[in-house]
Amino acid sequence: MDNHTTVSTFLLWGFSSFPDSQGLLFVMIFFSHVTILAANVCIMVAIKLSHNLHIPMYFFLCGLSFSETCTTMAIIPRMLVDLLSDSKAISLPECATQMFFFFGLGANNCFIMAAMSYDRYTAIHSPLRYKVLMTHKICFQFIMASWMVGFLVSLCIVITVFNLSFCDSNIIEHYFCDISPVVCLACDYTSHHEMAIFVLSAFVLVGSFVFIMMSYVFIVSRVVKMPSAKGKYKAFSTCSSHLTVVCIHYGFAGFVYLRPKDRDSFREDMLMAVTYTVLTPLLNPIVYSLRNKDMQTALRKVLGKTNRFIPQMGSRRTPDIKNHKDK
Repeated sequence: MDNHTTVSTFLLWGFSSFPDSQGLLFVMIFFSHVTILAANVCIMVAIKLSHNLHIPMYFFLCGLSFSETCTTMAIIPRMLVDLLSDSKAISLPECATQMFFFFGLGANNCFIMAAMSYDRYTAIHSPLRYKVLMTHKICFQFIMASWMVGFLVSLCIVITVFNLSFCDSNIIEHYFCDISPVVCLACDYTSHHEMAIFVLSAFVLVGSFVFIMMSYVFIVSRVVKMPSAKGKYKAFSTCSSHLTVVCIHYGFAGFVYLRPKDRDSFREDMLMAVTYTVLTPLLNPIVYSLRNKDMQTALRKVLGKTNRFIPQMGSRRTPDIKNHKDK
């Protein structure tokens, strides 16, 4: 960061416009966060414990669930603290770190969903060569590439934003360090900076979305040629959950990050960002569990084992308590 930056602390002022609702917002977001963590952990555990789910599609789903969990951890805990705090202050390094992890993980989610679409295309287009084309090593390389490219793009955005001079107001009209509310506080923000950020954002969102849509064009062209209606239904059913999540994810993200910005749109963007950071990670595991019979079976097994484990722990502790009292 340049030495001419005069602002050293920002104020996250997003929820301050709802002073009477902050307690209610805290309760709602807290329980949403707990539900997100529990749902995504259940999916990861179910995939790990169910050997019939040890295939590329669920490997990518496990990676997406982990990434979604990390994305919410970059935003929601800080949001909850600010809802109970009066200061709402965040330093420049903390703000840059939050932005880096949020956009790095968000980009990673996009690239993992692109990899999932390629996996579905390969499974339907080349079923006989599928195990050769989508080995565990190749799937792992896809995941690692998603993480590396995602965080590289995020690093470029953060360097661009925090090399600007912040010498006017220090009030961010948002509940986290999002790009537009931060750069609008800069004194030397130009159209060149705006174009650089737009190109990087478009590379992630538009680039991965175009790749996903191209994959589905090839999938549809292949499926419609299948002779049996049962084969067509099975092929489309394996893609329906992923396509639903893609529509939800890219619909909200595109609205927030690709449309023209002005100061009057920050409040609207903030409300949409709540949906993007809280509701979308909550919907993803619900969609995959409701629309996938294999995942439903695996989750029932995990929940069944959990229900049996808790009473066993209680019954083990009871004799220990009695023995302690006898002594």
